[in-house]
Amino acid sequence: QVQLVESGGGLVQSGGSLRLSCAASGSIISANAVGWYRQVPGKQRELVARTPSGGITDYADSVKGRFTISRDNAKNTVYLQMNSLKPEDTAVYYCNVILLYHNYWGQGIQVTVSS
Repeated sequence: QVQLVESGGGLVQSGGSLRLSCAASGSIISANAVGWYRQVPGKQRELVARTPSGGITDYADSVKGRFTISRDNAKNTVYLQMNSLKPEDTAVYYCNVILLYHNYWGQGIQVTVSS
């Protein structure tokens, strides 16, 4: 069982930046994939960025060129650097790790971008 804890969210003005962190309670070095998703009320959770093991990172079209996913295996942490934030990026962001083909989710963290 792996627990994921997100941090780094909050309120930011349009055009600003935030870095989300996702700390795992165990090693993620063997993760099949790590990623970030987001959800707004009344809508389905959507992919923001996802890095499969040994594969190509995939970004939602709406965040390409602005967001960057990265991981630090030594710290068991996944990051999401978000630049040039827009009001439409406002959502609850969730960290996701697939490990041994089990799907783990964080509790979610609010990101609010004011115009």
